[in-house]
Amino acid sequence: MRIVVVNNFFPPRVGGSSHLSDSLARGYARRGHQVLVLTAEYGDAPAEEVREGVRIVRFPAKTLPESRINVSFDLSFATRPGLARRLDTILDEFGPDVVHQHGQFMDLTWASGNYARRRGVPTLLSIHTRLENPAAHYRRIFRGLDALIVKPMMRRHRPRLVVMDTYMQDYITDRYRGAYRDTVAIPVGVDPVWIRAGDAATGRELIGVEADRPLIVSVGHVIPLRDRVGIVEALPAVLEKHPDAVLAVVGRVYYNHFLTRAEELGVSHAVRSLGAVPKASVPHLLAAADVECHEQGDGLGTATLESMAAGVPVVGWGRLDNFPGVELVEGRDIHLCPRGDVRGLGERLLRVLGDPAARATIGASASRVVDEHFALERVLDKHLDTLADLAAAGNRTSVR
Repeated sequence: MRIVVVNNFFPPRVGGSSHLSDSLARGYARRGHQVLVLTAEYGDAPAEEVREGVRIVRFPAKTLPESRINVSFDLSFATRPGLARRLDTILDEFGPDVVHQHGQFMDLTWASGNYARRRGVPTLLSIHTRLENPAAHYRRIFRGLDALIVKPMMRRHRPRLVVMDTYMQDYITDRYRGAYRDTVAIPVGVDPVWIRAGDAATGRELIGVEADRPLIVSVGHVIPLRDRVGIVEALPAVLEKHPDAVLAVVGRVYYNHFLTRAEELGVSHAVRSLGAVPKASVPHLLAAADVECHEQGDGLGTATLESMAAGVPVVGWGRLDNFPGVELVEGRDIHLCPRGDVRGLGERLLRVLGDPAARATIGASASRVVDEHFALERVLDKHLDTLADLAAAGNRTSVR
């Protein structure tokens, strides 16, 4: 097949959807398909390159100023005069059988969707992020954006939607009913071999913490929906039993309230904020961790699965039925409590830190779960089966 992968976010930009779309694109090429990636420019990355059999085209883009309305996240948009014409030229030359888009509210998704509708090319759309904000005023704005902009754009090319978890299924049903062809459940994929290649000593050196100190690692960008405040508020109970414990927050900080809260609670001495780190450092940081704690609002994502794959026990907020068709067992595969339950978070952290044998057992179980359900090659198979089905069926117009 000739597959186009579209995502405004793509390496060298870091982030869950960026890494997944890159892994899938390279996987498609490795399986013998012709792959073209369309993305927004980022940093000093070249405007065009070929890497591991994948042609990558980066369009000139503008980055929105960080603000509460974009959840303090750096969003880059490529829309400008001539974008549609250049996109048409590139895609007509490539002759796609199917377009795999990432991100429902990004302009390259909309532009490629318009192209696909005009040329009769089917589209698969992976929705990584819900348009939500914890502030009531912004929640109303985001719901309006979904209703007035995103849903009408989606209705034009009627993609098949990838559902990654239970929360996303609820969100899709609520916000986009009638604007898509159908849905397919495919979880986030991770590379177990890569994530297990870390060195604990290197990880602790990166954090600046001694080998014998209990270490809680929290991986992922810090935004209002994943603000780390819950973990910080659980720290006093943890430090009471483990006074030399350290919390290392790994990811770019777009929202720093957790640092202010740490000061208020008198636990800032135990908090290390590493900021954004190279992707290659993540395996080392997880190898060094005694536990990963990533309260990310609703849903478990890439950071959770990579930690599980690395054999690191995960403590967090969430539901055991997070992934459709995958049964997680509390205390065997993961430790979860309801969102907002700071006391429950602290109790679970203490349980893991206080029992090395149980820590090893739950880490091994979590690792097996990832191998069985979330290994990248398994997820790649599911994507390719779905893309082949779409390419064979063509761009039908039926909507569910």
